[in-house]
Amino acid sequence: MKIKLIRSSRKTLALEITHSQEIIVRAPYHISDTAINSFVVSNRSWIEKNLKKMSSRQETMSSENSEKITMEELKKLADMASKKLPELVHEYAPQLGVSVGRITIRNQRTRWGSCSAKGNLNFNCLLMLTPESVQRYVVVHELCHRIEMNHSQHFWALVKSIIPDYRESQKWLKENGGLLIERMTRN
Repeated sequence: MKIKLIRSSRKTLALEITHSQEIIVRAPYHISDTAINSFVVSNRSWIEKNLKKMSSRQETMSSENSEKITMEELKKLADMASKKLPELVHEYAPQLGVSVGRITIRNQRTRWGSCSAKGNLNFNCLLMLTPESVQRYVVVHELCHRIEMNHSQHFWALVKSIIPDYRESQKWLKENGGLLIERMTRN
């Protein structure tokens, strides 16, 4: 198993499997290689299970013959998103008591949304291919970062106070989001 190690100032170890099935371990600077290897070994069944799931999804997608999203379609999605997502931001921002800076729509390959420390929000135009409940969840998720710039219990409590069933949208993105992004990146 080939694994890419990324060290940073984070506090915990984390595993990630990318859409191209690359295994990434994110680790704090101070953790030893031995501890990292032990972490990978202890999570081997999780890695194998998720690699198998991803392969199965990719086979399903190939058999369904999903076509690549064209630049013209991406532009249409971006236009739709530039109308719809700011409306959702302005609907939910007052409920959380937050202000926002710029709202930017992009065709990102790794994220559905992001929030900067200055309150600028970025959203992926592919959100327009998701159910509205997912769009609302991503908007609320990023707005909650205006209060908590982390994923603490307090952060998730804020999300839940606005979107009580947010886990369903998370699940939808986990199961289907990679396939949408794959359609954008496939040649």
